[in-house]
Formats: sequence, structure tokens, C-alpha cells
Amino acid sequence: MLMNIATLNAASARALDSGNLEEWPGFFLDDCLYKVTTADNHEKAYQAGLIYADSRAMLEDRVLALREANIYERQRYRHILGMPLIQVGSDGSVAAETSFMVVRTMRDGQMMVFAAGVYLDRVMRDADGAWRYAERIVVCDSQRIDTLLAIPL
Repeated sequence: MLMNIATLNAASARALDSGNLEEWPGFFLDDCLYKVTTADNHEKAYQAGLIYADSRAMLEDRVLALREANIYERQRYRHILGMPLIQVGSDGSVAAETSFMVVRTMRDGQMMVFAAGVYLDRVMRDADGAWRYAERIVVCDSQRIDTLLAIPL
């Protein structure tokens, strides 16, 4: 199971890092939650997030907006992922906690650590038996989030 979740994490990160954003929503169940927040806001149990989507359709809309409507400086991510810490739930779901760091490279070649934190995931099997995210809460360690948070983390 550990390798299945680690593979899901790696494949999701690869879709974002390689610019294949249209693939990324496919790693989520139709009825899902994706939220990017700060550690401070997470500890206070604030529900709002810097990015918030409560369905795969909303994630697909975000990708479409990135491709066709939003204007932002060209950039590329590179995810560095830790091994997930896994707990199996009684309902067949799996809770996974995975540390991450994202290096962002801008059009001019400038590189910086863009975000670091932890993914708090609830993962379930879909109807075909594949693991998908039912919930992914991205908790960023820093309260300072660059306004160029265009591409999901």
C-alpha cells in the first residue's frame, strides 16, 4: 500500500512538474476536496483556502482557466516529496501525510524554494480499483505565499 500511495503522489507531482496540467484532476475522485492553506490557518481550523475546490470538475475548471483565461508569468515546478506516513481507516480509506518542497523556476531561469509543507491526504479506491485523492489539504509551512500561486501545489 505504501508504494501505491507513493506512486500516486509521484504521478500527481509529475503531471504538475511536466506541465501536463490536464492530467492532474484525474488523480482525484469526482467528489473530492483540494485546499491550499497555511500551517497557522490549518491549526486554527479555518475552512477557507488560498486555493479551494470541492470537486474534480472545479479542478478541471481551474486548469482550463490557467490555460485560457489567467495571465501569469511562465514558470515551472519541481516537487521533492518525502515518503508518505500511512494510516488505514476503518472505512477502507487511507490517511497519508507526505512532506513536500516545491522549487519554482521562472522564465528567466531564476530558481527559488517556492513552497514547503505537508500534504494531508485521504485516499480511496475508485470504482476501477485505482487509488485517488478523496481529499488533499496542502499545508504550507510559511504564511507568506507568493501571489503567483497559479499552478496547484
